[in-house]
Amino acid sequence: MPTTELVAQISNYMNSQVPFQQLLGLEITQFSGQQSEVRFRWKNELIGNMPQRILHGGVTSTALDTAGGAVVIASLVERLAGKASVEEIMQKVAKCGTIDLRVDYLRPGRGEEFICTATIIRSGNKVAVARMEMHNEEGEHIAFGTGTYLVG
Repeated sequence: MPTTELVAQISNYMNSQVPFQQLLGLEITQFSGQQSEVRFRWKNELIGNMPQRILHGGVTSTALDTAGGAVVIASLVERLAGKASVEEIMQKVAKCGTIDLRVDYLRPGRGEEFICTATIIRSGNKVAVARMEMHNEEGEHIAFGTGTYLVG
């Protein structure tokens, strides 16, 4: 199976089969080993500070973690393509998980749409590190994060 097709299948799976992502409205819109992107729209159920109508910090961290996990998984798939069977790749993907997540909140989460992007800092045989950023639709930088993920 071509790498691009496998990456597309994993992205579709994550968008349609992960209940928490669906609850929050997170959608992976870019999924590659170079950069991932996760988007979601404002909805009142995501408010963390009602008087100021600010996005809950847990939603921010979840969206950043999702973007980081996506870029790490795509990088893993691309690295193993041609060296391992689809079954072996999927077994490794199934074992991926967040080891550590650091989030720095820069300004209140306000906007109609939120865009999280992630890039790889380091991708090894056991651990990968990603850098993530969240902006709103106006380009305001809301938060950034660093995630460490188990990949092997």
